[in-house]
Amino acid sequence: MAPPAFSRESGSRRELFPEITPYGSGYLTRSAGHSMYWEQAGNPRGQAALFLHGGPGAGAGAVHRRFFDPRHWRVVLFDQRGAGRSRPLGGLEENTTQHLIEDIEALRRHLGIERWLLFGGSWGSTLALAYAQAYPERVSACVLRGIFLGRDSEVDWFLHGVRAVFPDAHAQFTGFLPEAERGDILGAYRRRLNDPDPRVHGPAARAWSVYEGSCSTLLPHPEMVSTFARDRAALGLARIEAHYFAHHLFLPPEGLLGGMDRIRDIPAEIVQGRYDMVCPPRSAFELAALWPASHLTVIPDAGHSALEPGTRAALLAGLERFLES
Repeated sequence: MAPPAFSRESGSRRELFPEITPYGSGYLTRSAGHSMYWEQAGNPRGQAALFLHGGPGAGAGAVHRRFFDPRHWRVVLFDQRGAGRSRPLGGLEENTTQHLIEDIEALRRHLGIERWLLFGGSWGSTLALAYAQAYPERVSACVLRGIFLGRDSEVDWFLHGVRAVFPDAHAQFTGFLPEAERGDILGAYRRRLNDPDPRVHGPAARAWSVYEGSCSTLLPHPEMVSTFARDRAALGLARIEAHYFAHHLFLPPEGLLGGMDRIRDIPAEIVQGRYDMVCPPRSAFELAALWPASHLTVIPDAGHSALEPGTRAALLAGLERFLES
């Protein structure tokens, strides 16, 4: 493993590319009534890259296309089961990590792509690792951010540990629940999030999502928090996230670190905010230590969000590293 690179900014580009309009989109029919939204943008004859959104359940957005130079990349984005524009919103039936891995592989075949770079942060880094370990021959490289390995300790940090740094946000998160139910935060939220009545699941989804948004940047970012609070985005994120947390992210007992031998030679750029309170840096260091072909960059003045200046620049530089001449 190359030593961590500590820099305020990396690479030659600091800002995202201008708005990019998709040149193709559609829905892929999957099991249990899921209809998966996908789109392509950039250069149809360029290098293929797959964007993997976070959550699980957050969905992909227009801003995510802008990490990719449209002259070089054929970028594919999709909304995972139950998320974003995929249907049904918040659907939990046959919604597991294994189903998502096979959805990705089905999409690759559908689009006729031989190999692609995986770009993802937070849960997107988890899914990228899981897919790469299942189909290493289909992955050319990885650019990952805000590493989340899906371990019980990481879920416990999100539900309980964050209060050490964000006691106010955590108090709002737990304060949404009756005091008698606060001993089982995840269970109490799941009961409300899975209730069919919007008057029950709506407020619970907003409380969960606002909590996550409030802890996602180094400095307060009210506009970002407001996007987390939007009803449709909040429901997909909160309901699916709680579902996955309750099932240990549907990962094997040995976890993702147990499968690193399968991808040890796939080159990777790992970008981690030093003050990431959603996915603390320990996981990024542990991953890099077991990945000889990876390079870890720690951003000294960033939290969890991909859009913070230092993290944004390092991600752009990471993609630039893998451009083919």
